[in-house]
Amino acid sequence: RIPDGNGAPRARAAMLHVRGSHATLAAVRRGCVARGGGRVGAARRGCANALDAYSRIVTGIAESAGPAVVAIRHRDGGGQGSGWIFTSDGYIVTNDHVLGEGGPLTVTLTDDTTLPAEIIGRDPPTDVGVLRIPARGRALPAVLLGDSGQLKVGQLVVAIGNPLGYASSVSAGVVSALGRSLRSQSGRLVDNVIQTDVAVNPGNSGGPLVTSAGEAVGMNTAIISGTQGMAFAVPSNTISFVVSQILRYGRVKRGYLGISGGSRPVVRKLQVEFGLKLPTVVQVLGLDPAGPAHRAGVQPGDLLVAAEDQPIGSMDDLWRAISTRMPNMRVKLRVVRDLKPVDLMVIVEEDRPVGSGHGRPLLPSPERERHR
Repeated sequence: RIPDGNGAPRARAAMLHVRGSHATLAAVRRGCVARGGGRVGAARRGCANALDAYSRIVTGIAESAGPAVVAIRHRDGGGQGSGWIFTSDGYIVTNDHVLGEGGPLTVTLTDDTTLPAEIIGRDPPTDVGVLRIPARGRALPAVLLGDSGQLKVGQLVVAIGNPLGYASSVSAGVVSALGRSLRSQSGRLVDNVIQTDVAVNPGNSGGPLVTSAGEAVGMNTAIISGTQGMAFAVPSNTISFVVSQILRYGRVKRGYLGISGGSRPVVRKLQVEFGLKLPTVVQVLGLDPAGPAHRAGVQPGDLLVAAEDQPIGSMDDLWRAISTRMPNMRVKLRVVRDLKPVDLMVIVEEDRPVGSGHGRPLLPSPERERHR
């Protein structure tokens, strides 16, 4: 995750610090020169026009989306991050890790207004949290959630946030890759993560990743220490699902089987014999005695190979298969027991949150046993 910034000076909200992607600008310059050919004057004019167009897009995004981006601070001085208003009546989305242990928070708008914030709900498995601030009789600026499924590699995106306490900082870049996976602090994988070369720093956590249409297609979440030009964002389609669940139920409802297990490789002969698509399976190491899998007949030692006809090679695969299943839905599991395939029907239960919302206790490593 992006570490929370502490103790850094806060620039005035009206000041926007725009950092263009060097790669993007270089590509524009090369394209200008290529179109200009040997005519130096025409090349310069073409390059200037292209750079002006690029600048207009970035400044347009900053002007339309910037006012909805907020700074989130802990009243005890324990850290800070970013977020953005996504409804005009004061609902804010940010990273769950920005919320810390859930102590009192304040939100600062771009006009320097500071308001108390209420935590509406949080979802550590996807690193998404929802806050609300009082609208006080006025419609607040908002950035709508877009469709991250329409993103393309190479597409221009802009990140807005409060890195190191410098408010309303803007950086531009491109989508470097799609479909990445990122492990959240709860130990579970977030799929379809967006990789960009946008410059983000501590304090950018929770800020929006915005397209030229002015829609948020992601939430800046993580960087890799020691690298440059590698930033990651939770996709907006994941955020939309989580937000809708939180606003409706106060939490995200997910399926629970009550299985603990670990990955185990299988020899090629068994892969062919049972038609397995993956070189590993999940060996059931234990069961929640009151859980749905135990009631359905799953036994310790079973080799779990598929759930709803999706191949299962790890506990992460099992998590993906059941996480979108609502409670009381039926899930077909296929296990191999005594070298024979067995199909079992399990009625999924709700994975009830415990404590601060981190779900049932899980071991941090996917290679160790854990309950699903």
